[in-house]
Amino acid sequence: MPDGRTFAIAPMLRDFLQKESAGGIVLIVAAALALAVANSPLAATYYDWLAIPVVAAIGDFAINKPLLLWINDGLMAVFFFLVGLEVKREVLEGQLSSWNKASLPLAAAIGGMAVPALVFLGLNADSPDNNRGWAIPAATDIAFALGILSLLGPRVPVALKALLLAIAVIDDIGAIAIIALFYSGELDTHMLGAAAIVLVVMAAVGRGRIDSTIPYVLLAILMWVFVLKSGVHATLAGVAAALCVPLDAKSDHGPLERMEHGLHPWVAFLVIPIFGFANAGVSVAGLSPGALLEPLPLGIALGLLIGKQLGILGFAWLAVKAGIAALPANVGWKQVHAVSLLAAIGFTMSLFIGNLAFAEAAQVDAVKIGVLSGSTIAAIAGYWMLKSTLGNHPPAEEVGADDDRVTAPVT
Repeated sequence: MPDGRTFAIAPMLRDFLQKESAGGIVLIVAAALALAVANSPLAATYYDWLAIPVVAAIGDFAINKPLLLWINDGLMAVFFFLVGLEVKREVLEGQLSSWNKASLPLAAAIGGMAVPALVFLGLNADSPDNNRGWAIPAATDIAFALGILSLLGPRVPVALKALLLAIAVIDDIGAIAIIALFYSGELDTHMLGAAAIVLVVMAAVGRGRIDSTIPYVLLAILMWVFVLKSGVHATLAGVAAALCVPLDAKSDHGPLERMEHGLHPWVAFLVIPIFGFANAGVSVAGLSPGALLEPLPLGIALGLLIGKQLGILGFAWLAVKAGIAALPANVGWKQVHAVSLLAAIGFTMSLFIGNLAFAEAAQVDAVKIGVLSGSTIAAIAGYWMLKSTLGNHPPAEEVGADDDRVTAPVT
C-alpha cells in the first residue's frame, strides 16, 4: 500500500491549472452565447454560418467541408495534439509516471468511463438506434471542470486539483482509444499508408531529438491531411503526432515543453470556445419536459450524473480498500465525491463524440440536450458539494507556498 510518498506540483502544472481554469470560464460563456443565439432571431444566421462550405485545394487534391466540420476535424486536431503532449509528459514525469501516483486516478477513471456507458446502454436497451452513443457520457471536460473548481480559489487543495487533472488525462486516453476503435469510417488504405510513412518519419525526427519545433508542425499537418482522407478520424493524427515530439532535446526546454506551453492559451481561449460556440447551439423552442425523458438525452444526462459518481467514487473506494491506492493528504471522501460530480461535466468531449456517433439532426439535438442538462446539473452540484467540504482558508501546507514545489505528504 502506498504510503509516505510526497505530492509535488511543479510550476508547469500550476501554469496548466491556471490556464485551463480561465479557459473553462471562457468556454462557459461561449456555450451560453451559442444557446442564446440559437434561440434568437439570429438562429438562421448561426446555422447558415456553420454550413458555409470551405475548400482547400492543391491541384486535384481538395478538402471540401462545411465550416462546422473544419472546426470539429481541424481545430479539434490542435486540441488533441495538445492532449497528446500532456499525456506523454504526464506518463514520463508527471502524475502518471509511477504506480503510486497513477493507481488512484487510474481506478477512478476506469470506473468513470465504464459505469456511465453501462447506465446509458441500460436506459437505451429498447432503442438500438441510440446505442452508438454509449461513449458520450464516459467523457470529462477538464477545462469546464477546472473552471468550476477555480471559483473556489485557493481553498481547494492542490492535491485535489491534480487528482481531477489525472482522472481527466486518463479519461482522454480512453476517449482517444474509443474514437479510434469505434468511430472511424471506411478506410482508404493508400491514404492510411501515407499517414503511416509520415508518422515513421516524425518518429525518427523525434528520436533524433531535433530541437526546432518546425519539422514537427509541418509533419503533423501533413499527417492530418492523410488521416483525414483515410477514414480514420482526423483528430487522432494530432495525438499520434504529439507522441513523437521529444520531451528532452539539445536545449534546456525541449520541444514538447515549448509546444505545450505555447499551445495552451490558443487552445484554452480560442480552439475550445469556438468548438463550444459551434456545437452547443440548440433550439429549445417547443421543447417539452418530456423531451428530456427520451432514452437518448436521459441516458446521457444520467450516465454523466449517476454513472460518473458511482464509477469514480466506487472504483476509487475499492482501490483504497484493496490496498492498491491511497487518498492524498488533506483530501477526504466527500471531496472525492465532489470531484466525481465535476468529472461528470462532459461538455466538449461528450459533444465531440456525439457528433461522431450520430448524423441525424434530431439525434444530434438530443445529444446536446442530454450533455447540456447533465453537465449543468453536475457543475452546480459539484460546486456546492465541494464548497461545503472546504474551509474558508487554504490548506495549511499551501499557505504562503511560493516556491517551485508545493508539497504535502500522502498517506
